[in-house]
Amino acid sequence: MKDLTPFYSDIRQILQNARNRAYSEINQAMVEAYWMIGKRIVEEDQEGKAKAKYGKKLLENLSRNLTDEFGKGFSYANLRNFRQFYLTYSDEDIRYTLCSKLSWSHNRLIMRLENAKARTYHLTEAVQQSWSVRQLERNINTLYYERLLSSQQPVTEIASPADAPKNELRAFIKDPYVLEFLQLPDHGAPKEKDLETAIISNLSQFLLEAGKGFSFVGRQYRISTETNHFYIDLVFYNYLLKCFVLIDLKSDQLTHQDIGQMDTYVRMFDEFKRGEDDNPTVGLILCTSKDETIVKFSVLKGSEQLFASKYRLILPSEEEFIAEIQREKRLLAMHEEE
Repeated sequence: MKDLTPFYSDIRQILQNARNRAYSEINQAMVEAYWMIGKRIVEEDQEGKAKAKYGKKLLENLSRNLTDEFGKGFSYANLRNFRQFYLTYSDEDIRYTLCSKLSWSHNRLIMRLENAKARTYHLTEAVQQSWSVRQLERNINTLYYERLLSSQQPVTEIASPADAPKNELRAFIKDPYVLEFLQLPDHGAPKEKDLETAIISNLSQFLLEAGKGFSFVGRQYRISTETNHFYIDLVFYNYLLKCFVLIDLKSDQLTHQDIGQMDTYVRMFDEFKRGEDDNPTVGLILCTSKDETIVKFSVLKGSEQLFASKYRLILPSEEEFIAEIQREKRLLAMHEEE
């Protein structure tokens, strides 16, 4: 009997593609419908004025009538969300180019962000990076966007690290990194080997936390000279930066020795491993804390290729996040002025 497996696989793929396309088109139609419902509610209840008195009775009656005819999905709370959806994205260009490409669950999360730039960032990244609802929610809760703002403006793509100032390269480097998914105890510093093993065991989540363009190359990556072997904890390649990214894991506070070691790794990697088409290698030290005096008076400050960031093993409160991010931005600004 003829093997039908390839034939069946082809038919299955055709049907799967059709279903995915149908789902996408239905989703786009519904998101646009919710926006138009929100617009109509605003026109009816507020005469187009965003700050007009809210007509609770209008939405209660509308919810009852729609539910009777169309079923679930038109509760009073959902109608309020439709209204807010329109008020948040009254710009039709954003609605068509971004909002309609995401599910209603994505849009409902993003529209609650107060910062307009943060909303646009999350819309764009969720579309381009195909973030799941769960990943989007984590990125919002861990202030992913704010942690990228070590410099004033985020950078979506950099052609060459060699030509980009360090504050622009920081658009690819967070501070702090949040590694709660490793499920390591936060009391006491973990051993570096345990931290490395946990990252490898949760590599897909670590890559999502690392950001765009990262792919894993190896752990305990060896670089050899005529007389010595050196081992780098983790090596990645970033196809947007077009360079290797070396990560050294530290279970304690950053030291001069850590910075000097990473500087050596970067120089050796550029010498022995970097390809002709690769941009200069970037080195990142992940540590539990940083002494800003050491940062200020070490090679870390002057180098365009070296970075040091803290990592957190538990999810801090939003207040703690904001305080830490603001502190890092102030210190960065002070160092750049000196």
